[in-house]
Amino acid sequence: MSHPTQLTHLNASGEAHMVDVSGKADTVRTAVAQSQVELTAAIVTAITDDNLPKGDLFATARIAGIQGAKKCSDLIPLCHPLPLSKITVDIVLQGNLLVITALCKTTGKTGVEMEALTAASVAALTVYDMCKCLDKGMIIRETKLLEKSGGKSGDWVAQ
Repeated sequence: MSHPTQLTHLNASGEAHMVDVSGKADTVRTAVAQSQVELTAAIVTAITDDNLPKGDLFATARIAGIQGAKKCSDLIPLCHPLPLSKITVDIVLQGNLLVITALCKTTGKTGVEMEALTAASVAALTVYDMCKCLDKGMIIRETKLLEKSGGKSGDWVAQ
């Protein structure tokens, strides 16, 4: 896999600009990203007892992640708006960690890594917002890309 020798979001004068992807071929592109929220014991208990004051944590965070992916180009400068064909946000409680995994898919000229990362991040922020009334000691950590496929650079999987 080759790496660009210059930053693609800078023009010849070093000014930021949106990359022209019009000459690229449409390909199926997917990306999977993950965020983890370290919870306090009080929050884990409230989740397992289905006793969160603000309502259904999993459904709300899932919807927030989907909305975040759809709004990615409004949040990240120079990010292309994409016609997303699939967005999933899965949330699993593993001990004191809430593991959020987001998948985004499109057929287009540019990848969906930023959309997947945004989905996972917004879902994690929503978890914090919904649980902060119980304990503000949560830690959002480990937001990362797990894998991507499609496009000129091909497939990539985190080590």
